[in-house]
Amino acid sequence: MDSPESLQGRVAVVTGVGRRRGIGFAIARALAERGASLLVQHWRPHDEQQPWGADDPATVVGELASSLRGDARVVDMSLDLGDERAPAALVEYGVAEFGHVDVLVCNHAVSGSDGPLDAVDAAELDLHWRVNTRATLLATRAFARQHDGREGGRVVWMTSGQQLGPMPDEIAYATSKAALAGITQSVAADLAERAILLNTVNPGPVNTGFLDPEHIDPGLREGLLAAFPQERFGEPVDVARLVAWLVSDEGRWIVGQVLNSEGGLRRG
Repeated sequence: MDSPESLQGRVAVVTGVGRRRGIGFAIARALAERGASLLVQHWRPHDEQQPWGADDPATVVGELASSLRGDARVVDMSLDLGDERAPAALVEYGVAEFGHVDVLVCNHAVSGSDGPLDAVDAAELDLHWRVNTRATLLATRAFARQHDGREGGRVVWMTSGQQLGPMPDEIAYATSKAALAGITQSVAADLAERAILLNTVNPGPVNTGFLDPEHIDPGLREGLLAAFPQERFGEPVDVARLVAWLVSDEGRWIVGQVLNSEGGLRRG
């Protein structure tokens, strides 16, 4: 079993931690509760463009601080990961603050501006590539370069269920996430040689606010809810538990996998 101190003495960088209802926040809190120190990245301008809005970063960090164990610390960084220099800067800041980073969770994503094939253009495709795919790869490269081979090196990427069923209204997003799922085994094979274990998680539909009744068509919501055998949407904590296990010593034999954590969602 994963103990309450399973990550004691380790440092985790978690991206996309801008909202208390978000997956990134739930992951960061789960890692803090298990003893890890944290560097959390957020980019409020993106969150403010979403219907559910943004949280004050100081409030987010303050709540994470209340979950820390022992002498663990949390620091944060506002950073646009669409900038090609940003992923390396993020990891460098983590090293400057803590001396070494043990865990990287790439939870960030640009979303909300996508559409079907006829609606997307080069700029939209490039934006999703830069933030969702390129930044993840560059952050992983920077993480691997600072890793010194000690036990506990972990990377977790986040994808979506595009390999399980069609996402015709999110072409740019699904393309960028499919690239991560598709390259997982290749990058994992490289990283494993450096004592770093990479896995990718597809959390399925998780209600971070976008599935609230005021933000989704009632019929679509009802149909999606009926597709879950447990008659509930995924919750951020469902994803957080899996990620916390993967980055702990308990998950040390899982490498190069795309894990579909969807609560038995019936597709099609």
